[in-house]
This record gives sequence, C-alpha cells and structure tokens, in this order.
Amino acid sequence: MPTIDYLEKYADLIVRTAVHIQRGQSLWINAPIHVPELVRLIVKRAYEAGAKQVHVEWRDEQVTKLTYGLAPDEAFEQYPAWRAQAMTSLAEQGDAYLLIHSEDPELLKDISPERIKQYSRISSAALATFRAYMSSKRMTWSIVAAPSDGWAKLVFPQLDAAAAVEALWDTIFRIVRVDQADPVLAWERHNDNLLAKRSYLDGKQYKKLHYRAPGTDLTIELPDNHRWNGGISWNEHGNTFNPNVPTEEVYTAPSRGGTNGVVRSTKPLSYQGNLIENFSLTFESGRVVHFEAEKGRDSLQAMLDLDNHSRYLGEAALVPHHSPISDSNIIFFNTLFDENASNHLALGNAYPTCVEGGAAMTKEQLEQAGLNQSILHVDFMIGSADMDIDGITADGQREAVFRKGNWAF
Repeated sequence: MPTIDYLEKYADLIVRTAVHIQRGQSLWINAPIHVPELVRLIVKRAYEAGAKQVHVEWRDEQVTKLTYGLAPDEAFEQYPAWRAQAMTSLAEQGDAYLLIHSEDPELLKDISPERIKQYSRISSAALATFRAYMSSKRMTWSIVAAPSDGWAKLVFPQLDAAAAVEALWDTIFRIVRVDQADPVLAWERHNDNLLAKRSYLDGKQYKKLHYRAPGTDLTIELPDNHRWNGGISWNEHGNTFNPNVPTEEVYTAPSRGGTNGVVRSTKPLSYQGNLIENFSLTFESGRVVHFEAEKGRDSLQAMLDLDNHSRYLGEAALVPHHSPISDSNIIFFNTLFDENASNHLALGNAYPTCVEGGAAMTKEQLEQAGLNQSILHVDFMIGSADMDIDGITADGQREAVFRKGNWAF
C-alpha cells in the first residue's frame, strides 16, 4: 500500500481541485472495492470541505466480468431505470460526480464485442441527459485513477502483483504531482499554463489543422467560432473543477464533415475491456471509410458501428511529447493516462463548450454549428516525437503549431 501521507494528499487534491467540492454540494463517488482507504479519505475530506452528502457506489470488476460472461441476453437489453434517474437527478441538482478508474484493460477480452456493443448502446441512451450535463459542464465532475492488480501487471509485467501495484501507485502520485510539497498549488500553475495555450489558439481561429507523421497525413477542418478547452473548467455556477486528473491536453471540436486523410495510432487503445493496437483510420469528408488493426479489429469495428455518427470525429487534442506522462516512457494501457502523453483524437460526440455559446445550444443547433453528435466518445492516441502540425488560417497561410512532437510557439 502507498504511504498514508501520499494518499491523504491525493484525496485532498481530488476534493479541492478535481471536483472542487463547494459547501452544501453533494458528491457521488463511483469507486472500485479494492481501494477503500482512498475512498474513505476522499469522503472525510469532502465532508470537511462542506459537502452536504457523500454517496459511494462500489463496483467489482470480477462481478462485471461474470455478468458479461454468464448473464442472459435479456440482462443487456435494459439499463436500470433507478440508476439513470439517480444520475440525472444528481446532474440537475448541480452536485458533483467522481469516477475512480481502475479496471484491468483486458478484463473483457474473451467477451463477444456484440454483447459489449449492445449494452453500451443501452447504457448510453439511458444516461444521455446525464452525459449532456457533463459535456456542457453544467455540473462538476472528474475522473481520477487507482491501481488494480490486472492493470498494474499489464503496465509492469516484470513485477509480481503486489510490487506492480506499488510501482503504479508511485507513478500515479508523481504524474498527478502529489509528490510535490503543495499539489494544489502545483495544479494551479499547471492550469495557468494550459490556459495560456488555449488563449493563444482561440485568438488564432485556425481554419484547419494539418497533421504529418509516419503513417499519418490528416487534415481536420475546425468550425467557425471554435473554442479550446483543457485543464481547468467552470460549471454553470462559475465554480472551477478539473474533469481529468491527470491532464496535459488542450482540445477543441472538429467540423463534422471536414476531416480527410489517414491517421495511425501510436499507443494501444483500451475500449470496453479490450485492447486495440496498431490501427489506422482513413477519413473522407469527415467519415471513417476504411480501417485496419493488428489487434482488436472486431472491437474497433464494434466501436465504429455503435451509431450513425460514431465514425466521425468529436475531438482534436494537442499534447506535447515532452510531458510528465510521456517522459515516464510507460505505456499505461489506460486512456486517462495515455491520451495525456500524446496528441490524440476522439471518435464520436463533440463537447458543446468547444464552440462559442455551445453550452446553451440545442442538439440541432450544435449540429448546425458543425459539432458531431453521438453516444460514443472514445479518445485514441496519434502523437509522437515525429509529429508536425500546421495551423492553416482562413486565407490559406500555414503556421507551425507543433514541431517534432512539441509546441512550436
């Protein structure tokens, strides 16, 4: 187990920076059963910060695996109405939601992709209102991480399970800046740096981004009045929070029909308990028209076919190659970490806040503004030390945004 000092600092960072609990606000924690010490510290710190009520929803990945493997088909045809109602109520009341991610990236590797796809459709439809609140930042939420045996052994295969978990804890603490004297202050400075990048790119209003790297030659058109997000966010009451801890990205939304060319992945993608590796996507007029994968092709196809808009991009994110996660030279097999080590894109839904005034727009207005609408949102990594990105202005001028994997300004 990690030292109690670091666990306490992690819990404090989660409460004060990640979800940034306000006095009188309630908190819902979705947590794995194997990290009770961390969860109890978060609960304690949340109440000390003035939380009205803290609800903990425990989950067990082995129960999840048994359910997918043994439950009848009818179990995957209906999502629990009580949970959808509770989550929607949470969002409508302006409370906070925390997900502690910990699952084995290959937990469901022996499960039929069709079964996983079916339940993903059902759950996404049932939680559509809740996720709309999240994506428009009308509520406070965050995703953080804690090790599990399966995940840790995949990251550190040379170690036994206990040593691998300890090594992953140490790595997480370092990457989320818990090893620093004042993690909250360190995150304030980090958020300020990301805000500066966002401000610069907002001012440029590039018409297109052109990506070039081995296996990648891709042009992404950006919508008019697009906005860059990343790092710190604000909910509708003006309270700050960090949706992802860690994070190194700034991101915006592509124009739905404006992506053309080919892009190759540079890190494995963990999707619904399966790994997809060494894959490429070819886009024409915004849509994936061809794909290949050395591993997990069936899972990739299930993801691409989830709904009518899952083959379009919803996010383009910029992350420097020289960042704490990338510099660790560790492949985490976990999107929360790997996406923050690499430039990445996301298939599926676009965040409304990536266009001016988007948080107040209807679904139809967002579509008219060029933002893709889908029940899917999955990030995949494309960056490397060999990637160059040009910003193309409305009058066709090219300006360097990234060179050799890092910021060019």
